[in-house]
Amino acid sequence: MKRTGAGILIIALVVGAVFGFVVDTMLTSMGRATFTPAASLPTILALLGVVIVVLAVPVFRASRGRSARRIDPFRALRIAMLAKASSLVGAAALGFALGLLGFLATRPVTPSIGSMGSIIATLVCAVLLVVAGLVAEQLCTIRKDDDDDTPGNTPAGPVGA
Repeated sequence: MKRTGAGILIIALVVGAVFGFVVDTMLTSMGRATFTPAASLPTILALLGVVIVVLAVPVFRASRGRSARRIDPFRALRIAMLAKASSLVGAAALGFALGLLGFLATRPVTPSIGSMGSIIATLVCAVLLVVAGLVAEQLCTIRKDDDDDTPGNTPAGPVGA
């Protein structure tokens, strides 16, 4: 598995920002109110970040020999993939919040404090989710063995000979 790169996070951020701006533009052009994220969204994003890091810590301890308990490699892979997905969702949510904020900032009318507060809270918690996802992904990586790079590192003779 390759680590999450900055490129894919930037792409998710840009796509989210364009989508957020377009959604608010379309809603306004139809005479409706602009989109405001629910108050629970920032809480959910922050809790997801905490859960991901909490799940990754036992994998880190087991891979570094700091725990007597052994971790199933498939479980470690699932947690690493969840961390990767969370960083991507966090980047998309960050972009979406930036798009909404950009739309509100370009309007001649001052937006209500409630809508701005919810968007800024979503923005901050999305950043926290991206960071938590990247940290958890780092915690789930194992050190590279010395013999991983050399091809043909299998024993020369039959096993047990």
